[in-house]
Amino acid sequence: MDGDTVKTKIKELRKARKLSQEELAEAVGATRQTITSIETGKYIASLPLAYRIARYFGLTIEEVFDLSDQEE
Repeated sequence: MDGDTVKTKIKELRKARKLSQEELAEAVGATRQTITSIETGKYIASLPLAYRIARYFGLTIEEVFDLSDQEE
C-alpha cells in the first residue's frame, strides 16, 4: 500500500507530560529516532512497541494510534 501512515497522539501525550523523545524512547525500549519516525508518520510501530507506548501512557492502542484511515 502506498502512502501508509498512522496518525498518533504520541507527540501530544509526550509534550503534555514534558517528556523528550529520548525519555519516552528509553521508557519503552526504543530509540529516539524510532519515536521521531512514528511521530512524523514515517514509520508504523510494531504491535509490541505500540502496546508498550500505549501502556506507558495508561491508554489503549486505539487511544494512541488512529487506525481509521487504514485500508483492509
